Amino acid sequence: MKERKVLSIKDLNRYIKMRLEGDAGLQDVWLRGEISNFTHHSSGHMYFTLKDAESRLKCVMFASQNQRLSFMPREGSKVLACGNISVYERDGQYQFYVSQMQPDGIGSLYLAFEQLKKKLEAEGLFAASRKRPIPRFPKAVGVITSPTGAAVRDIIITLQRRYPAVPILLYPVLVQGTQAAPSIVKAIEAMNARAEVDVLIVGRGGGSLEELWAFNEEIVARSISASNIPVISAVGHETDFTIADFVADLRAATPTAAAELAVPHHMELKQQLSFISQSLYAALSRQVNRKKEKLGALKRSPYLMYPQRQLLQPAQRLDRLKEQLAYKMNGRLAKAGERLMKLERTLTAHNPKNQAMFARKRLDSAGRQLVQSMQVTLRQRKQEWLTHVRQLDALSPLKVMQRGYSLVYDEKEKHIINSINQVQIGDILKLRLKDGRVDAHVWAMEEKPDDKRGNGA
Repeated sequence: MKERKVLSIKDLNRYIKMRLEGDAGLQDVWLRGEISNFTHHSSGHMYFTLKDAESRLKCVMFASQNQRLSFMPREGSKVLACGNISVYERDGQYQFYVSQMQPDGIGSLYLAFEQLKKKLEAEGLFAASRKRPIPRFPKAVGVITSPTGAAVRDIIITLQRRYPAVPILLYPVLVQGTQAAPSIVKAIEAMNARAEVDVLIVGRGGGSLEELWAFNEEIVARSISASNIPVISAVGHETDFTIADFVADLRAATPTAAAELAVPHHMELKQQLSFISQSLYAALSRQVNRKKEKLGALKRSPYLMYPQRQLLQPAQRLDRLKEQLAYKMNGRLAKAGERLMKLERTLTAHNPKNQAMFARKRLDSAGRQLVQSMQVTLRQRKQEWLTHVRQLDALSPLKVMQRGYSLVYDEKEKHIINSINQVQIGDILKLRLKDGRVDAHVWAMEEKPDDKRGNGA
């Protein structure tokens, strides 16, 4: 007999849980239903039941998930919920674990809202750097809203109560319906064109998302962004957020709050003025008292009571300083005079005119010495020349020839004949005498014995 497999309740619940969590068709399921038995536990978790006309389903939304909800679920609210199916093992009950939830009926609007919000935020229209400050004391306030709603009444009453002197320019517009957005855009452009106000309040009273939708239109957001006049958005209640609130320079929770943000309260200004006046009076009084005390102290000062006495010592000191100054000045003048004399002497010693005169004298003396030396040298050279002339004259052949001697040359008169060895019989010789020339023909030669021996020796 086949043994029966017996499971515990826990095991069975866990098995069912695993089967349900493993089924892809039960993950990321969107459900439409009405909330009942809603409980927001102190731990932050939400427990409720989603039901329709024929069935119901237990649901839980943990605190980590419901913190991102843009609305507070309430009993009887119709919602769209996204989540997955699983089993709570302890009770053996399957339930719906909600991860996202939004009010039913506005799903497309909500999606359009989120898409436009992301688009404009990416363009920087929500940047804090673009926000302009609201004038503290506006000369006039422009109000763009419905002329018949409670919002315009709250705004005007609040402005007149807080700041009665400020003019209010109301531009009536449609705040609900398909023509609301163009009407609001036209009003903002008209207010900017007239430039008669310093701040604009754009808004309306509370309502459903559909009723507030005009303030989520892109043309309204871009019109507010392009406005030269700072804009305060005042749409719906504190929990209502529209695209206009993100684009506006300042967001007010309600129309009444917008009026309070637009102008200061005149009683607060009076109190501030009174406080400032008192502070100023007290400060001036303290300053006057300090000045009086200082004046009294100055009056009691010995410098003012006995001014001549205060001048005696400085006068004596001034006399001593004059004497010291005169002594030091004389000493410096004497030193300067001595230095001047030294400089003049130095300058005279190095005077170019005197140096030129001395140089000229030295030049004249050197010239005279040079002439004298040249004359002496010339006389010496002339005397030596005469001596050499006389010596040359004494040795001149002409002088010898005058004593009866003659010179014998060869036939061409190129060589002197002074030996018979240079002559042969028949040669023609040229004889130069003291008074002329003679040609001779050699017929005979006789050699002297003594000359021959002398030559041979």
